[in-house]
Amino acid sequence: MFLWTYLNHLFSRFLHFLGKQQPDQTNKPTTANMSGLDGVEHKTLKVNGINMHVAELPGSGSGGDPIILFIHGFPELWYTWRHQMTALSSLGYRTIAPDLRGYGDTDAPEKVEDYTYFNMVGDLVALIDAVTGGDEAVFVVGHDWGAMIAWQLCMYRPEKVKALVNMSVLFSPRNPDRVPIPTLRRFFGDDYYICRFQKPGEIEAEFETLGTEKVLKGFLTYKTAGPLYVPKGKLFQSSENGASSALPPWLTQEDLDYYVTKYDNKGFTGPINYYRNIDRNWELTAPWTGAKIGVPVKFIVGDQDLTYNSPGAKEYINGGGFKKDVPLLDETVVLKGVGHFLHEESPEEINQHIHSFFQKFL
Repeated sequence: MFLWTYLNHLFSRFLHFLGKQQPDQTNKPTTANMSGLDGVEHKTLKVNGINMHVAELPGSGSGGDPIILFIHGFPELWYTWRHQMTALSSLGYRTIAPDLRGYGDTDAPEKVEDYTYFNMVGDLVALIDAVTGGDEAVFVVGHDWGAMIAWQLCMYRPEKVKALVNMSVLFSPRNPDRVPIPTLRRFFGDDYYICRFQKPGEIEAEFETLGTEKVLKGFLTYKTAGPLYVPKGKLFQSSENGASSALPPWLTQEDLDYYVTKYDNKGFTGPINYYRNIDRNWELTAPWTGAKIGVPVKFIVGDQDLTYNSPGAKEYINGGGFKKDVPLLDETVVLKGVGHFLHEESPEEINQHIHSFFQKFL
C-alpha cells in the first residue's frame, strides 16, 4: 500500500494531484457483492522466469473483448480489484489481475535485487504477450506500487498500453541529484516506514511478533493525511499513526481473512523487497532521466490520501508539472472524503471513471 509516499518526496519537488469532474453516468457499471467472484478463473502462467498467479473474469466471451490489466499495490493482492473485475467484465471487458512477483500465489524470488522495476515490467510484458498472443495492447489500471510500475511500463513499452488509469501515486520524474532513501531519511527520519523497511529481515521479524492480521489491519485502516511512522515497539498503535481498531465499511472480516491467509503463507519479504530496491531503481533508470509518459492517462486520487497531502503534491498538479511530464494526461480527478484505497472505498465511482475513459479508445 504505501509505496506512493516515497515518490512524493523522492525527488526535488515531490508530487501529486488535483482536478475533479463527475463521471459519465451512461452505461453505469455496478459493483457486485462477493458472490460475484464465483466466476473468477485462476491460472498460473510462466512469465519472465517465474510462475505468476493470474485471476481473470471474461467479458462477453466472444474472444475479442478488450483487456484490462489491473496492477495492485502494497499490502494487497489481485483480490483488491474484485469490485472492478466484477463490474467491468459485466460491460464486456476481459479483466485480468495478477498477484505480483513476491505476492500471494506468485513465485517470490529470494534475492532482494530480483524486485526491481525491470523485473516487474518484464513480468507484465510477458503476461501481456501471454494473454494477447503478443500483438495487442491492453488497457492498464494501477494503484500504489501498481501505479508506479504502470508508469514504468508506459515509459519503457508504451506500445503495450492503449490507455492508463492510475490511482494514488503520481508519476515521479527521476531527479539525478537526489538519491531517494537518503533524501527520505533527511526529511522524515529513521522511523519513517520506507526507511524502516530497508534492512532485510528486521521489519519482518517485528511483523511476525505483532501478527499478520494486526499488521494488515494497520496498513489497510490507515487514514491520516501525514507521513506514516513505524517506530520499533510501537507499530500500529492507533494513537501514534491513525490506524483504526475497527474495520472500515469497505473492508469486511472475510476480506481481511483472505489477505491474512495469503500473507501468512507467503510472508512480507517479497513485497517489502520492492522498497529495498528504491535506490537501485534510481540507479538503473538513469537512461530515462527526463523521459515523459507517452500514453493517454486519467489519474484519480482521494483527498484524504496521504499522497495527495504530501509536500509539493498539489503544486505539482496546479503548477502544470504533472501535465508537462504526462503530456497525454486527460484529467486528474480528486474524490472527496476518500482515502488511499479509493478503488475499494468508492468502487462504483472508480468503475465509472475507468469505463468512461477507456470507452474513448474502443
